[in-house]
This record gives sequence, C-alpha cells and structure tokens, in this order.
Amino acid sequence: MTPNDLVLTPRGVRFMGRYFPCSIGKGGIRSDKCEGDGATPVGVHHITGLFYRADRIVQPAPWAMAIGKDDLWSDASEDADYNQLVHTPYAASHEKLRRADPLYDLVLLTDWNWPKAQAGRGSAIFLHQWRRPGYPTEGCVAFTRRHLLWIAKHAPPGTRLIVP
Repeated sequence: MTPNDLVLTPRGVRFMGRYFPCSIGKGGIRSDKCEGDGATPVGVHHITGLFYRADRIVQPAPWAMAIGKDDLWSDASEDADYNQLVHTPYAASHEKLRRADPLYDLVLLTDWNWPKAQAGRGSAIFLHQWRRPGYPTEGCVAFTRRHLLWIAKHAPPGTRLIVP
C-alpha cells in the first residue's frame, strides 16, 4: 500500500495522508460478492472512469466524462452488456446515471467485474456521493460531496481502491 491508494479502514477511506468518512454496502464487506447482495467486495480495485453531471458541477478532472440524459448502467447479469455503460432505450435491468437526486452527480468507476463481467458476480462498484452519514449503499463506497470532489481531483485513472 502507498499513500496514493484509497484504503478502506474502520475510520473511513485513507488517501494521500487524509481520512474520509464513508459508507459502504448494506451487505457489509464480502469476498464472495454476487449481484444483489448489497456487499462491498474485498479486493484491489482500480479507478477506470470518472463521470459527472455537467449541468450540476464543473468538470472535476480533464479525463472526466459528462453523464448524458440517456446514459444507463446495465445490472442485468444475463445480458451481453452486463456491467457496462448502455443508453436508452435499453430494456434489460439497469440504473439511470442521470438521477434526480445528487448521488451520481460525480461517479468514480472501478474495475470490479469489469470490463469482462462474469454473470451474477455483481455489477459496478462506484465511488459516489452518500445520502447521509452512515446510510449504507448497494455495495458502492460513498462520501460527502466535498470529499468526493477532492478525491476525484486527486485520483487519476489506475488509482487503487483497497478493500481488505
């Protein structure tokens, strides 16, 4: 581990000498993650993408991609596009990336079960904004908006998220 790794600890995520309070999956931390269990998977995950709502925040880093009105994330494990960015119309199970609430105004994508997803192993693990302190996610790691913005500005592609 290095100071440039995002490391999940009992105090929150440690990154670049700072600690950031966070929320994790309602299913806890699991080494046998599967679709729908609400767990945050054990492992070393790499940051592979950065999405943001251009109508709500400024581009947080030069490599960030704006979320479009038709952008979705497939969580249909039986579909060929499972755990991939897809667009409307898309009939299979999915999450809207352009949400009414602010949870996905800024999203760091990890390489959990991506880019070659195994059916049923679990869809995307994002770093995104939390609803409120201590409120669990569906398996993602969530932060305050201010902390998430800071992390996004300092975590280039390839940054490791370590979940022990």
